[in-house]
Amino acid sequence: MIIDLRSDTVTRPTDGMKEAMFAAPVGDDVFGEDPTVNALEEKAAKLFDMEASLFCPSGTMTNQIAIRLHTRIQSEVICHKYSHVYLYEGGGIMSNSLASVKLLEGDLGKISAEQVKAAINPDDVHAPETTLVSLENTMNKGGGSIYTLEEVKPIRQICDENGLKLHLDGARLFNALVESGESTASWGAQFDTISICLSKGLGCPVGSLLLGTKADIKRARKVRKVWGGGMRQAGFLAAAGIYALDNHVERLADDHARARVLGEMLLKLPFVSEVFPVVTNIVIARLDGILPDEFLRKLAEKDIKAVKFGSDLVRFVTHLDFEDEQLEEFCEQVLNL
Repeated sequence: MIIDLRSDTVTRPTDGMKEAMFAAPVGDDVFGEDPTVNALEEKAAKLFDMEASLFCPSGTMTNQIAIRLHTRIQSEVICHKYSHVYLYEGGGIMSNSLASVKLLEGDLGKISAEQVKAAINPDDVHAPETTLVSLENTMNKGGGSIYTLEEVKPIRQICDENGLKLHLDGARLFNALVESGESTASWGAQFDTISICLSKGLGCPVGSLLLGTKADIKRARKVRKVWGGGMRQAGFLAAAGIYALDNHVERLADDHARARVLGEMLLKLPFVSEVFPVVTNIVIARLDGILPDEFLRKLAEKDIKAVKFGSDLVRFVTHLDFEDEQLEEFCEQVLNL
């Protein structure tokens, strides 16, 4: 039995999801004529009480489109130094939007309203114009840490007071909301744009959604086209998204519970000095006395896959295809490393 905990992107469609995909009515989405894509976009926008949404191939694309919408040449984005939009999107902020980035420190990948306020550039010819703040929830490099509404609302206020836009990289937002109990609509009210990923915890094969105003999504559709993201009979993929939103959200709590057990097991190993607080489905272990590559080699010998996440860190991510049977096997094998 191979246990793949590298990411929640490794999941495969369930039988129910595949049935929904094959049964989907389709059309040409570039012409706006794919009924299943249209239904997914309408469903997502309504869920967050936002005006419109756009179906895209990836979360990187939805994030980068949002940044393009909210920046100009020689403007600047404020985000945490470990943000996905900065670290893992190929330098897209610079290459796609010709914008600068101001990177902030923050506990477990999160930043505060006070930090944002202090980071806004003055109206000075020497400085780029601050136009956008980007948050990430859950925070990947923070071990799946989450923002609460009470942490976000003061940041929204600072943005409003200074004429800034606020974007959310919500690749794993549903994980955060299942854990916090907060509503999708309450989060939609705080942001100008939100990116949500369907191919992580929700278990779809492909796809992300960008949510925003009708005007922003109209512009986003043109940017998507320019970047090669215009898809044709994409309804087969959109059907998976509809199925996931209907069937795979509440079950994320199971991933979180298994992640907590996994984290407790790792702490029993003599060469694991720390496990980041396990809040959702990401478990980050800090090693002492063994390098990540060597630890990963030992895991691979037990048919367990994880990823190096720093000079002394290894990341595990629980997901739809990691069930109690795999968890029991993981615990048995890890104790015998």
